[in-house]
Amino acid sequence: MTDNPRTDDRLAPLAEARRTALAEARLAALTETPLPATAHPPVFDTADVCYALDDTPIGRLLYAVTDSGALVAALFAPDDPAESHALDRIAAATSPRVLNVPRRVDRVRREFDDYLAGRRERFDVNVDWSLVGRFQSEVLGELAARVPYGQTSTYGALATALGRPSASRAVGAALGANPLCVVLPCHRVVASTGALTGYAGGLDAKRYLLELESRHTRLV
Repeated sequence: MTDNPRTDDRLAPLAEARRTALAEARLAALTETPLPATAHPPVFDTADVCYALDDTPIGRLLYAVTDSGALVAALFAPDDPAESHALDRIAAATSPRVLNVPRRVDRVRREFDDYLAGRRERFDVNVDWSLVGRFQSEVLGELAARVPYGQTSTYGALATALGRPSASRAVGAALGANPLCVVLPCHRVVASTGALTGYAGGLDAKRYLLELESRHTRLV
């Protein structure tokens, strides 16, 4: 039996179409393959908000700055889920272009290094309040104005200073969601008994900060 050239001519386009379809299917499978759980966002050069992670004596922190260099977040991010939550929070309040650009955060990192080593008592970096709610801004503003380095206050005292003496729980909630940890020093607020209570970075981090500030205040 001999081959029929006309039959081959009719089948050739079908074979080519099948090869094309298979190639497209392979490409789609590759592009839809999820990244492994350990994968991290790539590093880019420009963004509306830039962030970086920093392993510090009080735990892993995520710093984020705006394109003007103002600090919009200093959040505890001990693991990947916490990091993702922090980035979602920043993106929702600022811009979806939140990218990993560590060099843009170098100034903030240096100031934190100095602070946590006892070489500075305040931060000079400008602060962006985009992640701070209305009542929260009242609480954090009052805290920053009334409770200096090396001193502490209580939730009740802050509530009273705000003219809301029965709002100590609301004050605690506002401090607990502080997006600018350490810079806006919610770690300086303790229970009425003087006991250490909840802190985003954990009680060990809170104790470290209070002991650091107390130690350096006594040396002055």
